[in-house]
Amino acid sequence: MTAAGKETPRERYRTQLRAEIKERAWEQIAAAGAPGLSLNAIAKQMGMSGPALYRYFAGRDELITELIRDAYRSLADAIRSAAAPDADLAVLGHALRAWALDDPQRYFLVYGTPVPGYHAPDDITAIAAEIMAPLLDAAQRVTGTAADTPADGHSGARSGSGPDTRLEAHLAEHRRWAAGHPATPAALRRALVFWTRLHGLLSLELAGHFTGMGFDPAELYDSELRHLTR
Repeated sequence: MTAAGKETPRERYRTQLRAEIKERAWEQIAAAGAPGLSLNAIAKQMGMSGPALYRYFAGRDELITELIRDAYRSLADAIRSAAAPDADLAVLGHALRAWALDDPQRYFLVYGTPVPGYHAPDDITAIAAEIMAPLLDAAQRVTGTAADTPADGHSGARSGSGPDTRLEAHLAEHRRWAAGHPATPAALRRALVFWTRLHGLLSLELAGHFTGMGFDPAELYDSELRHLTR
């Protein structure tokens, strides 16, 4: 960057070329999945030599990291936009599904089968925590007024030895995933169950497992949301 804070022509060209490389990478992932990502194939598509492309991304893992970082940032922005001060879990659940349906390959890159041999850097975890924080906020608002309602949507007080209580006790001691959020154990449980069950539905839907079954996946998703937020 120059002293005036503006990109030089060379810097603009580098930024544009990196963006094009990422676009080509998404096309490859859509066609063959992330494990089949090839920088040499991208270079050939762009009329470049392999060594020339490696000046913009040092290797496959760096490119995958950029794609994952962009995907997580996109979801974090979508959840934050939906997370008004009084937003409930249902609103956030709908924002999650809209984001997933908008680009299934982006969803599967971050929530699908891990790429063999790839390990995400620590800053990816920090962005993931940004996504979870609004869910924990919303879950805390619910448990603050209905602490005895289980996260599975069934009414009635929990038994002191029931599965919900046992999970809450476990999460009270294993809350690293909450990244320091001060949520109560009941809110931790509700947010975690909410997150995992909705991702289960989305993964099945986006992978096409509901195709041909004759029902609308949106209705199933809405029903699950009603149970989870009752």
